[in-house]
Amino acid sequence: MKASDIRAKWLQFFESKGHHIEPSASLVPHNDPSLLWINAGMAPLKPYFDGRVMPDNPRITNSQKCIRTNDIENVGKTRRHHTFFEMLGNFSIGDYFKEEAIEWAWEFLTDKKWIGFDANRLYVTVFPEDEEAYKLWNEKIGVPADHIIKTEDNFWDIGEGPCGPCTEIFYDRGEKYGDPNDPENYPSGENERYLEVWNLVFSQFNHNKDGSYTPLPNKNIDTGAGLERFASILQDVDSNFDTDLFMPIIEETSRIAGVKYKENPELDVAFKVIADHIRTVVFTAGDGVLPSNEGRGYVVRRLLRRAVRYGKMLGMDRPFMVELVKTVGDVMGAHYPEVVEKREFIEKVIKNEEERFHETLADGLAILSEMAAAAKKEGRTQISGPDAFKLYDTYGFPFDLTEEYAAEHGLTVDRAGFDASMEEQRERARSTRQVTESMNVQGGPLADLTTKSEFVGYDEYVTSSTVLAIIADNELVKEASAGQTCQVILDRTPFYAESGGQVSDTGVLTDTGLVARVENMKKAPHGQHVHIVTVEEGVLREGMTIEAAVARVEREDIIKNHTATHLLHQALKDVLGEHVNQAGSLVQTERLRFDFTNLGSIKPEELADIERRVNEQIWKGTPLKIELKSIDEAKAMGAMALFGEKYGDVVRVVQVGQYSIELCGGCHVNNTSEIGLFKIVSESGIGSGVRRIEAVTGRNAYQYMEAQLEVLKQAASLLKSNVTDVPKRVEAMFAREKELARENESLLAKLSSMEAGQLTDQVRTVAGVQVLTAQVNAGSMDALRTTADELKTKLEQAIIVLGAASEGKVNFVVSVAPELVKQGFHAGKMIKEIAAAAGGGGGGRPDMAQAGGKNAEKLSEALALVEQLVSQQAGA
Repeated sequence: MKASDIRAKWLQFFESKGHHIEPSASLVPHNDPSLLWINAGMAPLKPYFDGRVMPDNPRITNSQKCIRTNDIENVGKTRRHHTFFEMLGNFSIGDYFKEEAIEWAWEFLTDKKWIGFDANRLYVTVFPEDEEAYKLWNEKIGVPADHIIKTEDNFWDIGEGPCGPCTEIFYDRGEKYGDPNDPENYPSGENERYLEVWNLVFSQFNHNKDGSYTPLPNKNIDTGAGLERFASILQDVDSNFDTDLFMPIIEETSRIAGVKYKENPELDVAFKVIADHIRTVVFTAGDGVLPSNEGRGYVVRRLLRRAVRYGKMLGMDRPFMVELVKTVGDVMGAHYPEVVEKREFIEKVIKNEEERFHETLADGLAILSEMAAAAKKEGRTQISGPDAFKLYDTYGFPFDLTEEYAAEHGLTVDRAGFDASMEEQRERARSTRQVTESMNVQGGPLADLTTKSEFVGYDEYVTSSTVLAIIADNELVKEASAGQTCQVILDRTPFYAESGGQVSDTGVLTDTGLVARVENMKKAPHGQHVHIVTVEEGVLREGMTIEAAVARVEREDIIKNHTATHLLHQALKDVLGEHVNQAGSLVQTERLRFDFTNLGSIKPEELADIERRVNEQIWKGTPLKIELKSIDEAKAMGAMALFGEKYGDVVRVVQVGQYSIELCGGCHVNNTSEIGLFKIVSESGIGSGVRRIEAVTGRNAYQYMEAQLEVLKQAASLLKSNVTDVPKRVEAMFAREKELARENESLLAKLSSMEAGQLTDQVRTVAGVQVLTAQVNAGSMDALRTTADELKTKLEQAIIVLGAASEGKVNFVVSVAPELVKQGFHAGKMIKEIAAAAGGGGGGRPDMAQAGGKNAEKLSEALALVEQLVSQQAGA
């Protein structure tokens, strides 16, 4: 029976029993520490189980995707360890309980309409104190007593929360999978004969904080059955990896690698690891969890890199995991359409990570090999913590990868030393932050100042305000005179303090005879807006009433840029995909900067489309709607919340028609038409999976375009053309340049031929072999090779060594005739020694090699080594 049919039968069976089918959803963290993530559709179960929330339908069933990474090292080495697997579940929230759960489990497993297992092959385990479950199995279902095992392990409890006894169902696979005389061969033992297929958890207690247990308001059923295990039994295969859930992936890996499965047990492990890990990475990437060095992203990176290393065992020294994404979609896409719909994005994620890892893998493994050799030579059995940290910090080697490699060489790794090095790095970062933070306004008198200050700058640019406090030289003072810089708190202020990427306002505080320039704004520890002020005229006194005025032109530029970032965020999602999320922003007077998650550069046509979409929203003249909402209400509206930001119970929702809706505490225009114009200035990558767009709006966009037009006019003037003909004139210049380059190449070829003819007179015999060594005039490696090729046509049985100096550096080419290669002469080995003498390195094939050197003064000395090297290779 196909795995897809098993899954379908499960859902059909429980639907026939009145269950609601819970659809597939994104992976979310799970409260069971052994399960890293679980289907988000089941996240509400805990409040259901403890009675806080009642579901619309108390009967639920599903097939949920799960990720378990607490024993990665076992994957591929055992028959059933996986990082990604499917859990078939049926749940009752205060509805049916043990009797129905047990009856339906038996029906599903033994009825030929569904699974059709031989009842005589089924065994069950129960908790010793759960007499009700024992009697139901024995008396109601008719399971013989010798097929029911009581064990203390049958109590499901993972700490605070719902818990209770459970009953597990095992399938006897027969003597083929285990000797009956082996004492380990029994249900719930560590063996392959009795395979657990289903666990029925009777959730009837609450594990309290104090360690006590109290009955739940409603008794619940929480079950889990393994789809992979069902498939291995019904398809009668040796392991889960031999089922139709994995074999298409293994077969595709075999095709790519050109290595057969099940011919070498060691290589079979590699096939299994790759098949398991690619499933996990495809699903995590599809749910937006990208490889990184932190949290869940680190787990994904570790799995992908581990699979790449096993790929090397199969001879694959290039990115290959990306080629398996389609196969995973073919296997899983019918039930999990997201892995097909998001295939292009998933492939980008995997390809990008593979390519990055391959860039460092060879160097890192070489250094790790040296570390292992050094440890053995010194009689040590361990790679030091600082060495392991160096591999992590410099080459991106996860500690686990270093540990696995070390184990293969009979070594361990100093985990404590690694952790200590990691903590030292964190401490250095903390120290740097503390130095930076010590420069902020927070601290000193502000830490004790709880006086209230109201921000009114969303609606007002000018206010009449009272000076509540003045701080100068880190002390509370009564006044500040002309020339002094101080920190000021007002009872109400229109000045925005830098937050959420939006820079602070500037402006002035004035009164009769007083002018105080507001140069910056910060937030105090208790939330007040602190004005960084320089008094230019008069005296600023505590308690006085002043006029606080924001620099209006600058603020209007800022709010245009801020609203434009919201439009840009949505346009990026529209064009590139929903995976795009804000990773940082800066909203200034002159420009906006927007960082976002995306793999690879953006195509010019995509960038143009993004820009056009933002401008279309501006031209529509859409009014902005800004409201305070509860966080739950805002999320229900679909408001975008920024990852990593903390929000209170009440949030500010900024909505631009039906186009954009975000949680934001910043300042915005009233209508999109106020932005005027949006122009992207640049797009670039600033880190792994993070891109940056810089753009301008309003008058700054106009000034930018005017400057671009002026450059174009200057180019037209230099080309003696009008502006519209500039592209044609430039194209004509490029065509002429190519023509001149071809003519130049032709002349160089003729010169090379002439020089080659002259050089043949310099051939001499060394160890019975014709050898030509010469310094020639060649401005590039291509020219040097051309000369060597000319000489090869004239000297068919010779060793040719040429060197050329250019701009302080040197290039070498060595050519060895085919007959001489057969005699043991090797161009690659020879050039390695020659280049080293000139401060360089290189290599190549036995018949042809090239290299470079940093020291042109050593050219003659390097060429002088040729006779010696030829003699040595002749002797060999």
